[in-house]
Amino acid sequence: MNHHRRRWLKGAALGAAALGVGAVWWWPDEGLLNPCLAPEHERWRAHPLLRAALSGLDLAELWDVHAHLFASGAPGAVDGRSMHTHGGAPDWLLPIKWAQQRGLHNAACQTSGTPDAVASYVLPLVERMALVPEGIKLVILALDGYHDASGKLRPEHTHFMLSNDWCALAAQGWPERLEWAASVHPYRADAQDELARVRRLGARAIKWIPSAQGIDPASPLCDRFFRALVGQGLPLITHGGEQRATTGDDALGNPLRLRRALDAGVRVIVAHCASMGESADIDRGPGGPATANFDLFKRLMAEPRYSTLLLGDLSAIGQRARSGPVLAELLRQAAPGAPWSKRIVFGTDYPIPAVMPLYSTQELCDQGLLAQELVAPLRELRRHNAWAYDFVLKRHLRWQGLGFAPEVFATRRVLAQ
Repeated sequence: MNHHRRRWLKGAALGAAALGVGAVWWWPDEGLLNPCLAPEHERWRAHPLLRAALSGLDLAELWDVHAHLFASGAPGAVDGRSMHTHGGAPDWLLPIKWAQQRGLHNAACQTSGTPDAVASYVLPLVERMALVPEGIKLVILALDGYHDASGKLRPEHTHFMLSNDWCALAAQGWPERLEWAASVHPYRADAQDELARVRRLGARAIKWIPSAQGIDPASPLCDRFFRALVGQGLPLITHGGEQRATTGDDALGNPLRLRRALDAGVRVIVAHCASMGESADIDRGPGGPATANFDLFKRLMAEPRYSTLLLGDLSAIGQRARSGPVLAELLRQAAPGAPWSKRIVFGTDYPIPAVMPLYSTQELCDQGLLAQELVAPLRELRRHNAWAYDFVLKRHLRWQGLGFAPEVFATRRVLAQ
């Protein structure tokens, strides 16, 4: 077992504990499970927190660029490739994976007894999105499976998989609230054909998690795909930095490995701004020193040749594992008129904001990033509507008086039209 899988197992075990599997020694300050309280739209529409968060924004441009579709029904609900839940895991790991899956269902307030697995996930989300004006949308993300260097799908290495057709179907079913991003592994023999197909189906971007999918963004195997991405006008939303939610090789999430895509002219949105973990500084050679992934991301952002191509999204920013100095630096760099004000874009990582142990609103206050008087109402909002919590929280975060620029929330502009 390599150290990447050991690292994931440690994270999975902690996550399982946080979701109630043996967690008797630690109780997070906002609870273990999402209570999924009634949305209470009338109450929250009138609340000063939400009204202030919406003020000053072009709401037709406000799209959440990073939201997940997880569904519970049987694999193959659409095309036989919708979801793998085993991923080659040993039998002893299955209870942890079960706890992880159940925790996500709880976070999403997923309904039971609904024969349509997509609807059981989307309906509670759309109900909560009704809190905010029409025009505000979420971009839900597909995820292709792990492929080897020959382009063959390897289910035994695939932690989970959500098909392009499944995501397209969900977006078509709720067009007033959902857009979608496809996922195409660049090593596939049909990668360029699939890219053209999903573009015709309305995909707004392409999503990768390199560590989980076995993608090396610095490999020449990606070159034809990068040219096709540019030709189709599709941006690439790709995970950067350490990945704790799935198995895989974290070296593939090194932000510096994205130079090949950027040099090919691909518009790249680095998920989470590569805000967790360390990678080798390969600018100093293959064995370069371990360096914070966020510092490597900052290095790329400082290069003038990438000024119109490289962006970062705010998904998962605010988590306990990603806040503190990183969040303070993002607020400084993406404040009104600051260098990154048009290069950092809003995303939530929904339903992760509703995995209660991962966030602490009080901790953000203790770090000097949030006013004390906002803690109680934000915590209450989270119990009713975790998507709205994440949005409202990010509108109210401050570091030394600086908050995110309105342009950060004008996200539609960075996606394919």
